[in-house]
Amino acid sequence: MPTSRSPSPSAFDHVTSDTQLADLVRRLADLPHLAFDTEFVSEHTYRSQLCLIQVAAPGVLAVIDTLKVRELDGFWRLLTDPGRTTVVHAGREEMGFILHAIKARPANLFDVQVAAGLVDHDYPAGYAAIVRRFLNETTSKGETRTDWRQRPLSPAQIEYALDDVRHLEELWRRLEAKLVSLGRRDWMQQEMAMWQDDVEESFVRKRWRRVSGLNGMPRRELAIARELWHWRDGVAESRDMPPKRVLRDDLLVELCKRKSSDPRQISAIRGMQRSDLRHIIGGISEAIDRGLTLPDEELPGGERHRAPPPQLAMLGQFLATAIAGVCRKEQLAPAMVGTASDMRDLLAHKLGYREEEEQVPLLASGWRAEVVGPLVDDLLSGRAALRIGDLRSHDPLVIERIARP
Repeated sequence: MPTSRSPSPSAFDHVTSDTQLADLVRRLADLPHLAFDTEFVSEHTYRSQLCLIQVAAPGVLAVIDTLKVRELDGFWRLLTDPGRTTVVHAGREEMGFILHAIKARPANLFDVQVAAGLVDHDYPAGYAAIVRRFLNETTSKGETRTDWRQRPLSPAQIEYALDDVRHLEELWRRLEAKLVSLGRRDWMQQEMAMWQDDVEESFVRKRWRRVSGLNGMPRRELAIARELWHWRDGVAESRDMPPKRVLRDDLLVELCKRKSSDPRQISAIRGMQRSDLRHIIGGISEAIDRGLTLPDEELPGGERHRAPPPQLAMLGQFLATAIAGVCRKEQLAPAMVGTASDMRDLLAHKLGYREEEEQVPLLASGWRAEVVGPLVDDLLSGRAALRIGDLRSHDPLVIERIARP
């Protein structure tokens, strides 16, 4: 475990040129670990606009102005070195920047938010809450509404940005020690691998099914939704703007329901009269037509499932309540283990309502199976029961094992 600490807040490097970044990368290359965070703006562009990178490592505290320093690949590639640990908090966007820049992921990524969930009751916890909980320190809150694209940055803004990395190294040490003491270091490694897979998939794979309002749609309408989503995404990327500014989700869903590629009928939909939309009606019409003419065997959403019994939802809530009580006693965040929906998936799997080739439910593999599996089996078989114990207790629910004759 590391023992060195980052320098005082007043001593930091302000990197504003490619030459200065190259020098910083050379200094970091000899170090076994580093922590970093970013400041970005996501409301106005197709991808989040990276505005600042803050770095903390033994003997190093730095701010990289990414609006002035353009050649960042050297820094990103540092993070792919298998001999180096990279520490972040809620690093989804950070990983997205790396993937987009160099098409690679960090070799040894440690997210303190994930680690905190594996040793504490709260997940996902904010950075300030984790710092307060594990270090008994406070963090700056004064620049939460900053537009990080504006220059020059004030000393208060830079101080706020540095605060986001100043405690990461110490948090890593504390949380790593806690994971080891609880025998959960393997859990952390499993979770980070799965977490990175999920993040990478979300940045690489086109997730058209996330459009709000698609639930329950017929397959033909889903085909139109998929074509419109891909068309919208392409236009948004080419114009470097958020996809929903090209076409809102509610309008996309309405177009699917109308099932008409006639430009006049498209233009007649309320909300489609914006002047900028008139220039792209042709593209919308072509996307809808592709969805309408797709062969039946290629339509999405054709998977067949046995309908689960109605009691599955109630049983899922019951299991979620029981498992949450166990998690609190085991210093583990219930939200890290799974949701009521995950419980329902596990029940459907155990009761034969899922096809053999379907993906194994989250709770049926890895460390979650260790935590959840035996308890779920005992509750379902009647070998355990959930009852109310001390009404005044913080955890009034009790799991009671039942002896069989």
